[in-house]
Amino acid sequence: MNYISTRGGIMPVNFADAVLMGLATDGGLLIPESIPTVTADQLQNWAGLRFQALAAEIMRPFIGDSLPDEVITDLIERAYANFNHPEITPLHQVGQRQLLELFHGPTAAFKDIALQWLGELFDYLLTQNDSYLNILGATSGDTGSAAIAGVSGKARINIFILYPHGRISPIQERQMTTVTEPNVQTIAVQGTFDDAQRIVKTLFSDVQFKTRYQLGAVNSINWARILAQTVYYFYAWGRVSGGNPDHRVSFAVPTGNFGDVFAGYLAKRMGLPIEQLILATNRNAILTRFVQTGIYAAGDVYQTLSPAMDIQIASNFERYLYYLLDENATAVRTALTNFEQERRLIVNATQRRQVNKDFIACAVDDSETLAQMQAVYDDTGYFICPHTAVGMHAAANYPDAICLATAHPAKFNEAVQIATGQTAPLPLSLQGLMNKPTRQKTLAADADVIRQYLQTTLDNTENYND
Repeated sequence: MNYISTRGGIMPVNFADAVLMGLATDGGLLIPESIPTVTADQLQNWAGLRFQALAAEIMRPFIGDSLPDEVITDLIERAYANFNHPEITPLHQVGQRQLLELFHGPTAAFKDIALQWLGELFDYLLTQNDSYLNILGATSGDTGSAAIAGVSGKARINIFILYPHGRISPIQERQMTTVTEPNVQTIAVQGTFDDAQRIVKTLFSDVQFKTRYQLGAVNSINWARILAQTVYYFYAWGRVSGGNPDHRVSFAVPTGNFGDVFAGYLAKRMGLPIEQLILATNRNAILTRFVQTGIYAAGDVYQTLSPAMDIQIASNFERYLYYLLDENATAVRTALTNFEQERRLIVNATQRRQVNKDFIACAVDDSETLAQMQAVYDDTGYFICPHTAVGMHAAANYPDAICLATAHPAKFNEAVQIATGQTAPLPLSLQGLMNKPTRQKTLAADADVIRQYLQTTLDNTENYND
């Protein structure tokens, strides 16, 4: 399997090179040359597999000959060895609703499912190549801590995580800033997540800088993350369908950066019988507006109770746009150039009809989020995080839809307290965080400032090619 850019400016690369490249050198996102098709027989055979075995089956055609089968199996087993539930992503009945619990990893958020795998994958590839990697990423909350947990202490990797100062939850911040391994650096930028993400993309687009300092990506711009997140859609389907390939399932997906819902879209294109993908956003509703109007227009970033979704420019939207525009890289490049200039992108009537076949969308404000959290607790005694509440509210008219529970509620106990008057018990991985010493830098949301900081720091290490 080879990978190409959504913008058409690179020669095809294999899976291993795509993982290490992260963002394509032409500024686009990497995608497979073709999407494997899953047969009805495969769906039946996969329905009862344990999560790790299912992951190997789904990933193998995307990986191709970049990794031997036994290595794929070993890396997956190692990636999920420290999850605290044997099913990795179990379904949980909450009242009349099925929740797909994605928070049983080491940082109690769905990002662990991809980033524990990516950490093991990076480590293997770098060892094979006798090389080093300097990871640069931006986080709106959970990606940073999950990425750090995936690579902390790994000898061949340094990681620099940017996050918006004062715009993530206290626990989310502590999960990053209390890690004292020398290969971990956290940087609070004085701006929004979109500012942090823009800086990352700017530095990755500087090919000379990226090459000299061997920059790699862990954000959902890295294809390996999308691939890992696709697995739990198949897993959930298998648990509710009994392996019947005619059984269709809907999913409600809280999303800000479009990565999680794009993984569902990928699963559907592969052949998973998905009825509806319900795209749920908070007040920062650029994606909902796009689905409902066909206009993708950036606005102001609002701070909400679901901070991981406080995003206006969704990184993975470009991947979906590529398929929406009939896999025409020139059209994608033109559309995004216009967006950069005008801050808006408009699709035609035919394309808008396709969007409405692919997604249903709903924006949920803070008052609706709190009401959903309270209703679930009052009815069942079960705590949900505000992001999960956004997804559940969006799925109100779809009682059979499986809702993705994206983070442990204790990561957002301030919101839980407001909604329920109670606090969710802390999982073991979060206990004691608020009492640990922290380490971080606070810098301006300026690409040149961040570039200089990385350069100064990395010039004092040997983890790049002279």
